[in-house]
Amino acid sequence: MNRAERIEHALTNEFDLAHLEVLDESGNHSVPDGAESHFKVVTVSSAFDGVSRIQRHRLINAALAGEFDGGMHALAIHAYTADEWQARFGEAPLSPPCAGGSKADA
Repeated sequence: MNRAERIEHALTNEFDLAHLEVLDESGNHSVPDGAESHFKVVTVSSAFDGVSRIQRHRLINAALAGEFDGGMHALAIHAYTADEWQARFGEAPLSPPCAGGSKADA
């Protein structure tokens, strides 16, 4: 599992997400190819209702502490409530990422 997948897994397990984007931005920095060192996450969750921006960042950073310990250098965090997302972008959050499984398993 690569770092982006681990980030997705950790955040999906920690928060009830209406939307999640995990972007590896390492290629925009002066690091070796495949460094997986710089990421951006965009999250939408009811877990952020009534929570300050700094506290949202602290929650996400805590959920990803293992990734920082394992060499992740930087994380840009964009954390929204559903209402903030809708007011800012004028639409409902996108569907969350697939949690795995197969239609054949059903």
